[in-house]
Amino acid sequence: MPAAEHIGDREREILTAVIETFIASGEPVGSRTLARANREGLSPATIRNVMADLADAGYLEQPHTSAGRVPTPEAYKYYVEQITGNARLSHEDQNMIQGSFSGITDVQEFMERTSHVLSLISRNVGVAVAMGGPKNALEHVYFSRLGDQKVLAVMVTRSGLVRDRVLRLDISQSDLDLAARYINENFRGWTMEDMRAEIGRRIEQERSEYDRLMQSIEQLYKQGALSGDQGAQTVFVEGAANLVTSEQDRQRLHEMLKTLEEKEKIVQLLGAYLDAKQEAVRVVIGLDETLPSMRNFVLIGAPARVGNEVMGSLAVIGPTRIDYQHAITAVSYIARLFDKLLNESE
Repeated sequence: MPAAEHIGDREREILTAVIETFIASGEPVGSRTLARANREGLSPATIRNVMADLADAGYLEQPHTSAGRVPTPEAYKYYVEQITGNARLSHEDQNMIQGSFSGITDVQEFMERTSHVLSLISRNVGVAVAMGGPKNALEHVYFSRLGDQKVLAVMVTRSGLVRDRVLRLDISQSDLDLAARYINENFRGWTMEDMRAEIGRRIEQERSEYDRLMQSIEQLYKQGALSGDQGAQTVFVEGAANLVTSEQDRQRLHEMLKTLEEKEKIVQLLGAYLDAKQEAVRVVIGLDETLPSMRNFVLIGAPARVGNEVMGSLAVIGPTRIDYQHAITAVSYIARLFDKLLNESE
């Protein structure tokens, strides 16, 4: 197969026209259709010859006995290379995205909203994964007595993640305040993993010196008040219904929809293709290397960072006939917005 750089201007123009026409219509593209829209006034015969050359080179294929052609995975890869760095998000979409995330400072809420916004813009599946993990540093804790045998424990991380849980404990409010003050003064900025290890050590070492204080902290500790849920990942998926537009689609996408229902497979998929070190949006065409049911699908995704710390990932998943420009620009814009908004909230 000829290398992409050996494609001439005419071949490039016609291949791009085939891809964009097929993305818009979903129907095999014929030479007469392209001739009507061609700016150079090329005849159907000329266009047909170029399409034949592109088919020989592996960029177009002819489904069944149709006279039209459809792009191959190689064509989509070439197309993505051509638009990378050139695609721009419309002002309308920018305003919609900014409005959707206005006032959000919590990682979980941001990621949940991300899956929704990406599904709307791409008209495909929006996916976002928020990571818990040892790098989530403590900002502060708060304990409140709710009544007999009940305590509300609230933990806020520096990334903006808020975790709260109700514990079955009988501790006075004054002792809860003392425990919260001790933890906030001694462990602000510590990772969850390091804090729990150090508190466990101090419970044993300092029990005699601060018996009442450490007894309260020990009870809170054992009930999970300071649990960081290390390694936990919250998965948000929205827009699967966008993929089902006909009875034929419904049959073909059945396995893929089952895959999307299994959240651990979504984590596996994004983990396989998105590198925490990548700086730009990655487009992966054909996902069967990780999940066989995803052979005819594409993933367009990026890590979600706050500064240098990766807090999760976001992506659009859809069939290879996807609006690449829209999806790529939306993923890129939201990833940058995530860093900006969450940095400002610290």
